[in-house]
Amino acid sequence: MAARFKDKLIQQALERKLQQYKNSSEKQAAELPSALQSDNAQYSRFHLHPGYQQLRMINDGAAQLGIANPFFKLHEGIAGATTRIDGQEYINYASYNYLGLAGDARVSNAAKMAIDQYGTSVSASRAVSGERPIHRALEQAIAKVYEVDDAIVFVSGHAANVTTIGYLFSAKDLILHDELIHNSVLQGALLSGAKRLSFPHNDWNALDQLLQQRQHFERVLIVVEGVYSMDGDYPDLPRLIEIKRRHKAFLMIDEAHSFGVMGKKGKGIREHFDIKGNDVDIWMGTLSKSLAGCGGYIAGETALVEHLKFLAPGFLYSVGISPPVAAASLAALQCMLQEPERVAKLQERGQLFLNLAKAAGINTGTSKGLAVIPAIVGSSVKAARVSAALFQQGINAQPILYPAVSEKSARLRFFISSKHTEAQLQKTVQILAAEVT
Repeated sequence: MAARFKDKLIQQALERKLQQYKNSSEKQAAELPSALQSDNAQYSRFHLHPGYQQLRMINDGAAQLGIANPFFKLHEGIAGATTRIDGQEYINYASYNYLGLAGDARVSNAAKMAIDQYGTSVSASRAVSGERPIHRALEQAIAKVYEVDDAIVFVSGHAANVTTIGYLFSAKDLILHDELIHNSVLQGALLSGAKRLSFPHNDWNALDQLLQQRQHFERVLIVVEGVYSMDGDYPDLPRLIEIKRRHKAFLMIDEAHSFGVMGKKGKGIREHFDIKGNDVDIWMGTLSKSLAGCGGYIAGETALVEHLKFLAPGFLYSVGISPPVAAASLAALQCMLQEPERVAKLQERGQLFLNLAKAAGINTGTSKGLAVIPAIVGSSVKAARVSAALFQQGINAQPILYPAVSEKSARLRFFISSKHTEAQLQKTVQILAAEVT
């Protein structure tokens, strides 16, 4: 009891320091013009940058609590249902290799063959001289899955959202997004200069109310995720389609964590709800999760894709995606479509983990058991300590700490793979319950 009380005092002191620093930074920002006239080292030294100072405070607080840094662990091989760290094997829940295709021999061989044919880099933007047949093949395969006209692949999933939203929308527009939307959408909205408003998580009624001001803007974009990466739940897509049609808005779905996870064949939230591809204006996804590569994509009508290919800065002025990465993702997509049992196994394992966790009294929030399942523990200190305790017992699960989530929502996040065994899931929940409850 005394140790818990001490931890609580240290944590509260750390939170006060962070708040004081934030208030101080805001005050200094307001006084910036006068500060710039003086020789203030604060504005010319990286170690005095507010972000770095905040990071140091968090690290110092963790050190006082005896908590080691849980991040940047060095994985020594393929990270799937298991991984090797510092020579020891762990049950792994920190990688989104959902279908176990990162490391699949067919996917690896496709990447090797692409290296032999095209090299490791296209050495140019695609518009100039970086276009390769493997790019077109991947884009056409993605478009076919979505049953839309075309697709475009980017070197980064984050950049795909930033440059698409940042380019297509501007100061006279409105961007509405779920309050739990990914950072890449927020950065894209910031770049665009459009007015940005969030609505409560998965609350389509609140979204509908916000759209009452539709007439004050030219274009309106609604952005949600297929599966939310922190909570493992999903939106009512048919309802959102009805709302966007009624208010003449664009609808964008970020399928980073739903493609390969939802639907009988892994075709995502569209397949789950059995809707047409053109019912959504902008389909976005990543190549780094179920598709075992690296990058992002946008799929939709010809006018959207052609527009982005010729004018979106994050595509036009960027090197084309590396051929072995494109080949790996194309091979992974083909494997997924040919082997729907992988998707079925993933969904089965996710439901098993969720049911076991709930039965053990673990707070899993609103998760639906679709590959992403949190264990909400209520404080960053506890989340970090539970993660460390699991690691000592051969389980790798990352803590999600404040400010990534609110302090009361601090958690461990479990990414489930189709390769996890029932025994691994049962062992994990048993150990987790002993540490949490």
